[in-house]
Amino acid sequence: MKKKENLKKNRAVRKETPAATNSEHRKVNWKLAGEFLHGFRNNIVLATLSVLLSTAFSYAVPYVTSFTLDYVIQGVDQSTPAFLLPLLESFGGRAFFTRNLFLCGVALFIFTGLNCLFTYTRRQNIAYASEGLAKTMRDSLYRHLEDVPYDYHKHASTGDLVQRCTSDVDTVRRFIQLQLMEIVRTFVMFFLAAAVMFSINVKMTLISMAFLPVLTISSFVYFQYVRKYFTASDEAEGALSTMLQENLTGMRVVRAFGQQKSEIDKFTKLNTNYRDTTYRLIKLLGLYWGMSDSVGYLQIALSLCMGVYFVWRGEFSLGNVALFTTYVAMLTWPVRQLGRILADMGKAAVSFGRLDEILSAPLEKEPGKSLTPDLSGDIVFDHVCFGYERPNDVLDGVSFTAKPGQTVAILGATGSGKTSLVQLLQRLYERTSGSITINGTDVNDIEHGHLRRNIGIVLQEPFLYSRTILENIRICAPCATDEDVYCAARTASVHDVIESFEHGYETLVGERGVTLSGGQQQRVAIARTLMQHAPILIFDDSMSAVDSETDAAIRRSLLALNRKGVTFLISHRITTLSQADNILVLEDGRITQQGTHSQLLRQPGLYRRIAEIQDAVSEGDA
Repeated sequence: MKKKENLKKNRAVRKETPAATNSEHRKVNWKLAGEFLHGFRNNIVLATLSVLLSTAFSYAVPYVTSFTLDYVIQGVDQSTPAFLLPLLESFGGRAFFTRNLFLCGVALFIFTGLNCLFTYTRRQNIAYASEGLAKTMRDSLYRHLEDVPYDYHKHASTGDLVQRCTSDVDTVRRFIQLQLMEIVRTFVMFFLAAAVMFSINVKMTLISMAFLPVLTISSFVYFQYVRKYFTASDEAEGALSTMLQENLTGMRVVRAFGQQKSEIDKFTKLNTNYRDTTYRLIKLLGLYWGMSDSVGYLQIALSLCMGVYFVWRGEFSLGNVALFTTYVAMLTWPVRQLGRILADMGKAAVSFGRLDEILSAPLEKEPGKSLTPDLSGDIVFDHVCFGYERPNDVLDGVSFTAKPGQTVAILGATGSGKTSLVQLLQRLYERTSGSITINGTDVNDIEHGHLRRNIGIVLQEPFLYSRTILENIRICAPCATDEDVYCAARTASVHDVIESFEHGYETLVGERGVTLSGGQQQRVAIARTLMQHAPILIFDDSMSAVDSETDAAIRRSLLALNRKGVTFLISHRITTLSQADNILVLEDGRITQQGTHSQLLRQPGLYRRIAEIQDAVSEGDA
């Protein structure tokens, strides 16, 4: 039963990657969105109140203009609300405001200033909320990606994860910052304007808003249609960025095979496609904005002409003409922008869905008791099986014991399960059956952070950061002294090499360690792992790029350390394995031979065949 559960878990992790899901059809996780926005709730509330107040004060400016033209200058009170008339009369009525006309100018100045103030507070609060939201999302994504199972990263696309953590986060941030309050503002503006205009003249209001439904519907239809062109432009840009990144990362390969012209042609083709795709989008946008401008100006002209006509007939006032035309002009831009806003909302929803896919991936969980025991004792594999599609398709019944102070070597063909075996020891994968114990404690009961801190591993292709050599070696022991670093480097036979560089240990390692040779990278990685002072060391073919003499020197230095822990050596080089206390020969996931170098040479099998081949090659070279 436990075997089946582990197998299902392995399959689930392998399938739960961003590439395996469809963001376009994923519903927005409103609960998660609420959690992200919770810390910025006050800012969003303040921004919303600022929208209401800034809109009210922006509409008050043309209202004061209308009041001045009608009530103060002409003595007409058609548009003045009845409840204000007693208040105006208490100041002295029209005569008072005529004598003090500057008060209307002061009111205009105050309302404009308040509009500016609340526009600022709206932008300031929503900007704080959106930037804080983006930081919170990036932090959450990074923490989550650090804690998902190893297999998730093995099968996920790095470029896709980077795009989600940058471009998709930025899409959500831009929508919150630029569009969220615009939706509120558009509806507030429309209903405030409609309330004021209908209270003055219903017929004139209907005329002044005759084309607004046309603008609204055309905006929705247009941006639904043009959405695919936005997507095409984004995809073309993504392809161009990917091409550039891969080319710069693999520049040594491009130069080695003389493929500069071919790569330039590919880049030019992608660049041309991006230009043409974006140009089509710009032409469509230009067509829409030009046509909507024409409709907007036509609406303003209609409102103005009909207002003047009604004034001539004595049914309307000059101040109301100014009021209506100003309100219509103020409404035109938000209404025609509404479709774009809702289209961006759709893009933000898709982006948030893509982020939710990452955050919904299961975290690595502790299957046992989360113990932190001493890990310097015996390591025992007892009938261990492991597989992805079948319980034993990678390892089948592997059993051996490694005692403290021993070096265990592993030999096998590619795909025989060597790396999987040590990954099970680190619990990067869960075994499907059998048991693995360290000092009598099952690895499933050991807290995974404690387990991995006590197992140092050096890979065949080590990853070095774009930092100095000193920082790379000291990365797992930041408080270590320079002398500790030099000691580890000497053990890895790389100290003299580093000292020969112009800047020594302060030499900056290029991206992915390109400033160092393959052997130098491996030796720096060995020094870095030695700084961990882990009782269990794993060298996964990590000396394949160094010559035999350096290989032997590193092994002698490791033996001189007189370590009490267990050392695992994975290699295809017999000379590297020959001094091991126990050599395991893996074939098709099974241990077919086990013993010392001399014992295995006396047995027919894979080990002796490889030893004879390598001896023959060495004699031929000599």
